[in-house]
Amino acid sequence: MAGHSHAKNIMHRKGKSDAVRSKIFSKLAREITVAAKMGMPDPAFNARLRLAVANARAQSMPKDNIDRAIKKAQGSDGENYDEIRYEGYGPGGVAVIVEALTDNRNRTASNVRSYFSKNGGALGETGSVGFMFDRVGEITYPRSAGSDDKVMEAAIEAGADDVESDEDGHYIYTSFEAMVEVSSALEKVLGEAEAVKAIWRPQNETPIDAEKGATLMKLIATLEEDDDVQNVYSNFDISEEDAAKIAG
Repeated sequence: MAGHSHAKNIMHRKGKSDAVRSKIFSKLAREITVAAKMGMPDPAFNARLRLAVANARAQSMPKDNIDRAIKKAQGSDGENYDEIRYEGYGPGGVAVIVEALTDNRNRTASNVRSYFSKNGGALGETGSVGFMFDRVGEITYPRSAGSDDKVMEAAIEAGADDVESDEDGHYIYTSFEAMVEVSSALEKVLGEAEAVKAIWRPQNETPIDAEKGATLMKLIATLEEDDDVQNVYSNFDISEEDAAKIAG
Protein backbone atom coordinates (compact mmCIF):
# COMPACT_ATOMS: atom_id res chain seq x y z
CA MET A 1 0.00 0.00 0.00
CA ALA A 2 1.51 3.31 -1.06
CA GLY A 3 2.13 5.63 1.83
CA HIS A 4 2.39 3.18 4.72
CA SER A 5 5.00 0.56 3.88
CA HIS A 6 8.03 0.46 6.15
CA ALA A 7 10.17 1.82 3.30
CA LYS A 8 8.03 4.91 2.91
CA ASN A 9 7.96 5.57 6.63
CA ILE A 10 11.79 5.47 6.71
CA MET A 11 11.85 8.38 4.26
CA HIS A 12 9.01 10.37 5.79
CA ARG A 13 10.06 10.06 9.41
CA LYS A 14 12.97 12.52 9.23
CA GLY A 15 10.86 15.17 7.55
CA LYS A 16 8.03 14.75 10.02
CA SER A 17 10.30 14.96 13.05
CA ASP A 18 11.75 18.23 11.73
CA ALA A 19 8.36 19.74 10.90
CA VAL A 20 7.64 23.07 12.53
CA ARG A 21 4.73 22.62 14.95
CA SER A 22 3.34 26.07 14.23
CA LYS A 23 2.99 25.14 10.55
CA ILE A 24 1.11 21.96 11.47
CA PHE A 25 -1.19 23.95 13.75
CA SER A 26 -1.75 26.51 10.98
CA LYS A 27 -2.94 23.82 8.55
CA LEU A 28 -5.15 22.23 11.21
CA ALA A 29 -6.65 25.61 12.11
CA ARG A 30 -7.42 26.34 8.47
CA GLU A 31 -9.28 23.03 8.14
CA ILE A 32 -11.24 23.76 11.33
CA THR A 33 -12.22 27.22 10.07
CA VAL A 34 -13.38 25.88 6.70
CA ALA A 35 -15.33 23.04 8.35
CA ALA A 36 -17.02 25.46 10.77
CA LYS A 37 -17.90 27.83 7.93
CA MET A 38 -19.47 25.07 5.83
CA GLY A 39 -21.79 23.89 8.60
CA MET A 40 -22.73 24.46 12.22
CA PRO A 41 -19.95 25.86 14.45
CA ASP A 42 -20.72 23.13 16.99
CA PRO A 43 -18.76 19.87 16.44
CA ALA A 44 -21.71 17.90 17.82
CA PHE A 45 -23.75 18.91 14.77
CA ASN A 46 -21.01 19.10 12.15
CA ALA A 47 -19.25 15.83 11.25
CA ARG A 48 -16.44 17.49 9.29
CA LEU A 49 -15.73 19.93 12.12
CA ARG A 50 -15.84 17.10 14.65
CA LEU A 51 -13.14 15.22 12.71
CA ALA A 52 -11.04 18.36 12.26
CA VAL A 53 -11.14 19.11 15.98
CA ALA A 54 -10.33 15.50 16.88
CA ASN A 55 -7.33 15.49 14.54
CA ALA A 56 -6.13 18.79 16.04
CA ARG A 57 -6.37 17.39 19.55
CA ALA A 58 -4.44 14.29 18.46
CA GLN A 59 -1.61 16.67 17.46
CA SER A 60 -1.78 18.34 20.91
CA MET A 61 -3.13 21.57 19.47
CA PRO A 62 -4.14 23.87 22.38
CA LYS A 63 -7.86 24.32 23.03
CA ASP A 64 -7.52 28.10 22.65
CA ASN A 65 -6.21 27.63 19.11
CA ILE A 66 -9.11 25.35 18.26
CA ASP A 67 -11.71 27.73 19.69
CA ARG A 68 -10.10 30.66 17.86
CA ALA A 69 -10.23 28.79 14.55
CA ILE A 70 -13.94 28.06 15.03
CA LYS A 71 -14.74 31.68 15.97
CA LYS A 72 -12.81 32.87 12.93
CA ALA A 73 -15.39 31.16 10.71
CA GLN A 74 -18.20 33.19 12.28
CA GLY A 75 -16.65 36.58 11.63
CA SER A 76 -17.83 38.48 8.56
CA ASP A 77 -14.31 39.70 7.92
CA GLY A 78 -12.71 36.24 8.04
CA GLU A 79 -10.86 34.80 5.09
CA ASN A 80 -12.73 32.70 2.55
CA TYR A 81 -10.82 29.58 1.57
CA ASP A 82 -11.39 27.61 -1.60
CA GLU A 83 -10.79 23.87 -1.69
CA ILE A 84 -8.74 22.95 -4.75
CA ARG A 85 -7.25 19.68 -5.95
CA TYR A 86 -4.20 19.61 -8.20
CA GLU A 87 -3.08 16.50 -10.08
CA GLY A 88 0.11 15.70 -11.89
CA TYR A 89 3.08 13.42 -12.37
CA GLY A 90 6.29 13.38 -10.36
CA PRO A 91 9.69 11.85 -11.23
CA GLY A 92 9.48 8.38 -12.76
CA GLY A 93 5.87 8.85 -13.84
CA VAL A 94 4.57 8.68 -10.26
CA ALA A 95 1.03 10.06 -9.83
CA VAL A 96 0.62 12.91 -7.32
CA ILE A 97 -2.53 14.50 -5.89
CA VAL A 98 -2.32 17.78 -3.96
CA GLU A 99 -5.16 19.14 -1.83
CA ALA A 100 -5.11 22.83 -0.97
CA LEU A 101 -7.14 25.37 0.98
CA THR A 102 -6.39 28.82 -0.37
CA ASP A 103 -7.57 32.42 -0.29
CA ASN A 104 -5.69 33.14 -3.52
CA ARG A 105 -6.13 30.60 -6.33
CA ASN A 106 -3.63 32.25 -8.67
CA ARG A 107 -0.85 32.26 -6.07
CA THR A 108 -1.40 28.62 -5.12
CA ALA A 109 -1.67 27.37 -8.70
CA SER A 110 1.51 29.22 -9.67
CA ASN A 111 3.42 27.83 -6.67
CA VAL A 112 2.27 24.24 -7.16
CA ARG A 113 3.11 24.34 -10.88
CA SER A 114 6.56 25.68 -10.04
CA TYR A 115 7.20 22.93 -7.46
CA PHE A 116 6.37 20.23 -9.99
CA SER A 117 8.48 21.70 -12.80
CA LYS A 118 11.52 22.29 -10.56
CA ASN A 119 11.46 18.72 -9.22
CA GLY A 120 11.18 16.56 -12.32
CA GLY A 121 7.39 16.58 -12.53
CA ALA A 122 4.54 18.15 -14.49
CA LEU A 123 1.21 19.49 -13.31
CA GLY A 124 -1.74 18.07 -15.24
CA GLU A 125 -5.43 18.77 -15.61
CA THR A 126 -7.93 17.89 -12.87
CA GLY A 127 -8.74 14.21 -13.35
CA SER A 128 -5.45 13.40 -15.06
CA VAL A 129 -4.40 11.01 -12.28
CA GLY A 130 -7.41 10.98 -9.97
CA PHE A 131 -8.82 7.89 -11.66
CA MET A 132 -5.84 5.93 -10.28
CA PHE A 133 -6.97 6.57 -6.69
CA ASP A 134 -10.02 5.77 -4.55
CA ARG A 135 -11.54 8.29 -2.14
CA VAL A 136 -11.69 6.41 1.18
CA GLY A 137 -11.63 6.97 4.91
CA GLU A 138 -8.39 6.31 6.84
CA ILE A 139 -8.42 5.80 10.61
CA THR A 140 -4.97 5.75 12.22
CA TYR A 141 -4.03 4.16 15.55
CA PRO A 142 -0.61 3.90 17.26
CA ARG A 143 1.04 0.51 17.81
CA SER A 144 0.03 0.78 21.47
CA ALA A 145 -3.66 0.45 20.54
CA GLY A 146 -3.27 -3.32 20.44
CA SER A 147 -1.90 -6.33 18.59
CA ASP A 148 -2.46 -6.74 14.86
CA ASP A 149 -5.09 -9.40 15.57
CA LYS A 150 -6.94 -7.25 18.09
CA VAL A 151 -7.07 -4.27 15.73
CA MET A 152 -8.08 -6.47 12.80
CA GLU A 153 -10.92 -8.02 14.80
CA ALA A 154 -12.13 -4.61 15.99
CA ALA A 155 -12.00 -3.24 12.44
CA ILE A 156 -14.02 -6.15 11.03
CA GLU A 157 -16.63 -5.75 13.78
CA ALA A 158 -16.84 -2.02 13.08
CA GLY A 159 -17.44 -2.61 9.36
CA ALA A 160 -14.07 -1.51 7.98
CA ASP A 161 -12.92 -2.64 4.52
CA ASP A 162 -9.19 -3.17 5.11
CA VAL A 163 -6.45 -2.95 7.75
CA GLU A 164 -2.70 -2.53 7.40
CA SER A 165 -0.32 -2.66 10.34
CA ASP A 166 3.41 -1.97 10.51
CA GLU A 167 5.91 -0.93 13.17
CA ASP A 168 4.60 2.65 13.08
CA GLY A 169 0.93 1.94 13.65
CA HIS A 170 -2.38 0.58 12.38
CA TYR A 171 -4.18 1.99 9.34
CA ILE A 172 -7.85 1.11 8.96
CA TYR A 173 -9.68 1.83 5.71
CA THR A 174 -13.38 2.33 5.10
CA SER A 175 -15.60 3.68 2.39
CA PHE A 176 -15.78 7.47 2.51
CA GLU A 177 -19.45 7.31 3.48
CA ALA A 178 -18.86 4.93 6.42
CA MET A 179 -15.80 6.72 7.86
CA VAL A 180 -17.53 8.49 10.77
CA GLU A 181 -19.67 5.49 11.70
CA VAL A 182 -16.72 3.08 11.67
CA SER A 183 -14.48 5.44 13.64
CA SER A 184 -17.16 5.81 16.31
CA ALA A 185 -17.46 2.04 16.63
CA LEU A 186 -13.68 1.62 16.83
CA GLU A 187 -13.37 4.29 19.52
CA LYS A 188 -15.46 2.15 21.89
CA VAL A 189 -12.96 -0.71 21.57
CA LEU A 190 -9.59 0.89 20.81
CA GLY A 191 -9.99 4.37 22.24
CA GLU A 192 -9.61 7.66 20.39
CA ALA A 193 -7.83 7.44 17.04
CA GLU A 194 -4.71 9.43 16.18
CA ALA A 195 -6.41 10.66 13.03
CA VAL A 196 -9.60 10.14 11.04
CA LYS A 197 -9.61 11.60 7.56
CA ALA A 198 -10.63 11.17 3.96
CA ILE A 199 -7.67 10.30 1.74
CA TRP A 200 -6.83 9.39 -1.84
CA ARG A 201 -5.70 5.75 -1.76
CA PRO A 202 -3.84 4.51 -4.85
CA GLN A 203 -5.25 1.50 -6.67
CA ASN A 204 -1.81 0.47 -7.95
CA GLU A 205 1.77 1.53 -7.27
CA THR A 206 4.51 2.81 -9.58
CA PRO A 207 8.01 1.46 -8.79
CA ILE A 208 10.85 3.99 -8.54
CA ASP A 209 14.56 3.75 -7.71
CA ALA A 210 16.60 5.70 -5.17
CA GLU A 211 17.52 8.50 -7.60
CA LYS A 212 13.96 9.19 -8.69
CA GLY A 213 12.76 8.61 -5.12
CA ALA A 214 15.07 11.30 -3.76
CA THR A 215 13.71 13.86 -6.23
CA LEU A 216 10.14 12.79 -5.47
CA MET A 217 10.72 13.24 -1.73
CA LYS A 218 12.03 16.74 -2.43
CA LEU A 219 8.88 17.51 -4.46
CA ILE A 220 6.57 16.18 -1.73
CA ALA A 221 8.48 18.02 1.02
CA THR A 222 8.35 21.29 -0.95
CA LEU A 223 4.60 20.90 -1.50
CA GLU A 224 3.96 20.11 2.15
CA GLU A 225 5.95 23.18 3.22
CA ASP A 226 3.52 25.45 1.36
CA ASP A 227 1.00 27.00 3.75
CA ASP A 228 -1.85 26.52 1.25
CA VAL A 229 -1.24 22.79 0.80
CA GLN A 230 -3.12 20.54 3.21
CA ASN A 231 -2.33 17.04 1.92
CA VAL A 232 -0.17 15.29 -0.67
CA TYR A 233 -0.81 11.76 -1.97
CA SER A 234 1.26 9.62 -4.31
CA ASN A 235 1.33 6.07 -5.69
CA PHE A 236 5.09 5.44 -5.59
CA ASP A 237 6.59 2.11 -4.54
CA ILE A 238 10.21 1.85 -3.41
CA SER A 239 12.34 -0.86 -1.85
CA GLU A 240 13.46 -0.59 1.77
CA GLU A 241 17.09 -0.53 0.61
CA ASP A 242 16.52 2.46 -1.67
CA ALA A 243 14.38 4.18 0.95
CA ALA A 244 17.19 3.82 3.49
CA LYS A 245 19.64 5.39 1.01
CA ILE A 246 17.39 8.40 0.58
CA ALA A 247 16.86 8.80 4.32
CA GLY A 248 20.63 8.76 4.73
